[in-house]
Amino acid sequence: MENNKLSNFYFIKPTLLVLFILFLPVCKPTQQSNVEIPKVQSVPWEKSMDSIPEQLRSENPIASPNAVKGGIFRIYAHQFPKSLNYYLEQFATTAEIFTLMHETLTKNHPVTLEKLPNLAKSWEISQDKKKYTFHIDQNAQWSDGKPVTAHDVLFTYQTIMDKKHNTAVVRIGLSRFFEPKVIDDFTIEFTTKDVHWDNFNNIAGGLWILPKHAYEGKDFNKINFEFPVVSGPYKLVEAKKGRYVKMQRRGDWWQRAYPFNKGTYNFDQLLYKVFNESNIALQSMKKGDMDIFPVYTASEWVKDTIDKKFTNNWIAKQRIFNQKPIGFQGWAMNARKEIFKDKRVREAMCHLINRELMVEKLAYNEYALTNSYYPDFYTSGEPNPNKPCVYDVEKARGLLKEAGWKANKDGILEKNGKKLSFVILDRDKRTEKYFTIFMEDLKKVGIQASMETTDLAAWSARIEKYDFEMTWTAWGGAVFKDPETLWASKYIQEPGQYNLAAFSHPKVDKLIEDQKVEFDLSKRNQMVKEIDKLVYQEYPYVLLWHMDHTRLLYWNRFGMPGNPLGKYGDEGGATQYWWFDEEKNKALEKAMQNDSPLPRLPEKVYWKE
Repeated sequence: MENNKLSNFYFIKPTLLVLFILFLPVCKPTQQSNVEIPKVQSVPWEKSMDSIPEQLRSENPIASPNAVKGGIFRIYAHQFPKSLNYYLEQFATTAEIFTLMHETLTKNHPVTLEKLPNLAKSWEISQDKKKYTFHIDQNAQWSDGKPVTAHDVLFTYQTIMDKKHNTAVVRIGLSRFFEPKVIDDFTIEFTTKDVHWDNFNNIAGGLWILPKHAYEGKDFNKINFEFPVVSGPYKLVEAKKGRYVKMQRRGDWWQRAYPFNKGTYNFDQLLYKVFNESNIALQSMKKGDMDIFPVYTASEWVKDTIDKKFTNNWIAKQRIFNQKPIGFQGWAMNARKEIFKDKRVREAMCHLINRELMVEKLAYNEYALTNSYYPDFYTSGEPNPNKPCVYDVEKARGLLKEAGWKANKDGILEKNGKKLSFVILDRDKRTEKYFTIFMEDLKKVGIQASMETTDLAAWSARIEKYDFEMTWTAWGGAVFKDPETLWASKYIQEPGQYNLAAFSHPKVDKLIEDQKVEFDLSKRNQMVKEIDKLVYQEYPYVLLWHMDHTRLLYWNRFGMPGNPLGKYGDEGGATQYWWFDEEKNKALEKAMQNDSPLPRLPEKVYWKE
């Protein structure tokens, strides 16, 4: 596989990403004007502007004042997730949809990252940083007209902390808190057990609040595709398994008249179109059945976007550079399994993947090799202290011999009467070309490997139980990096956690604890770099490659701000800041009728302060 979508949750925890590979023919585009969509009628704002928190009375510096409401935005959504409930399933598409329906107590300014009001209009933090008191904005309402209250916040905490629910990863941060105390209907107090730099930022302030009156008494593990009551700018209209998820903009969203939200959430409808095979998705895009297509695979970008729809600029093809965090992808080796307990075996795997060949021959030199679990530390010129793990079959043989593996009469490595063999769990047959090269090199040293391919839902269920030996995973990056979920040894045995490789290292555990109480970002990043070095030396993953920008295809009918994806955003920023431009759509239709080009767009777009 090649580089992959990054989560929108830049300020929370790593989000597991879905991977793809592709290839494609050309189809004639259709026109978006053929798509009928009900117009969303906005409910008049009845509150006084004085009731709006002061920080939200100014306009959003990313959003455009020229944005208009209306239209449909059809988005490529990959494989269908097993749930749209982010608390149960932390995939990128799930996160994007869930967070359009639900809101947190606070949010980050899109440029400065300072804390802004959201469901909470104000808050106080105690001097010892252990107590946070939030005052709910009394304008805040659920979609059924009931007010958002402190009781909803308490219910959300209790729901996540209930061990009957599949919310293990989210419990990590909340477990640092005592149960919140309801002071009155619109005031709630969080008290921490332990100091942590992220307690306020993401855990208390970043909690996505659920409606108590809608879910109380229900089995939370079964709340997957129906969300009848929401507070956010969009509501779920329909989730058709394996086909699409349809979202409708709420004309009665309680924040609709807040000046900070002007020019945001402009589309009347969002249609997330599901395709298990990316090549079929790209065909749909070229036919005009989809509006935006983030390109995760180099072969598409280089080979499949060269016909007249692109040369005539009917479909825009752009690389967008901003300051989005960079995650990592690789093949996780499960050290719970006997075969991967030995570090020398894991290191041998890293020397048996010819990354240079794969990037050159299969990925058109589109990517940089990843030699860190936090690669964005080293994109601005700072030297990476991690020594690259290069393709070296003889080095791998030596490591395996050191580990006690010897060839039998058939040339297969054995130890204590057991052959060195394992199964690679995957969820997309198109990754086979990468694993085929890898498995051929495994054969050279006497290792037997095979592949087992499932769909996304089955793969996810297996991963939650750590029922795999090796698998391909990718993780979203974060501006504020918290290494605990991926690398803390205390989560190895708890189902549903993110320490897939069963990584354990006492120095890393200590550094994780030390960084929790460090509020200086530069000092904390130094600790994370030290963690990175120690993790890297243990080879929990076969690291692959990454890129530092977003590759986008989109039909040239949309208006967008000067910084189209914001400062830290990926393609998900388009749903928040873009809009349907009637004049551009007319120009596109005319150009297609006349078989003539539109004005050329820049091939690269850079973040501008």
